[in-house]
Amino acid sequence: MDTIGPIQNRISRFFIDVDDRNWESVEAAMTGRVHLDYSSFGAGEPVDLTPEAITTAWKELLPGFDQTHHQIGNALVESKEQKATVKVHATATHFIDGAEGGDIWVVYGTYNIALVHEGGEWKISSIQFNFKFQDGNMDLPVIAQARADEKAE
Repeated sequence: MDTIGPIQNRISRFFIDVDDRNWESVEAAMTGRVHLDYSSFGAGEPVDLTPEAITTAWKELLPGFDQTHHQIGNALVESKEQKATVKVHATATHFIDGAEGGDIWVVYGTYNIALVHEGGEWKISSIQFNFKFQDGNMDLPVIAQARADEKAE
């Protein structure tokens, strides 16, 4: 059974759906609880959250950007029976047209993603981001948050 193709497709589809704001599909790609670790990027301690809690947090910021683009590559997949781990290089580009200080903020790093095979498909059970560096307008997240807050009102 080919496991690498379906696992890579699951990860690719997940990031595409985040960029497309297809929250229902993002949530469906995850297990009932997901270990989320963005501590290398200053996001506090790792936490275990429901998919709904994760997308709720992302919905509070990402719509403040005009566009986001998560590009992943160099996937290293290891699978055994019903579990898999994937390490990918990642570039997350964030864009706000005409933003003071520059339109783009880019974050570079890697992800370690764990998956389990359940219900006939691969689901994400853990996401760990390993920050390398960032470039561009470092104020863009603050601008995006203000814009997202305005949209929510």
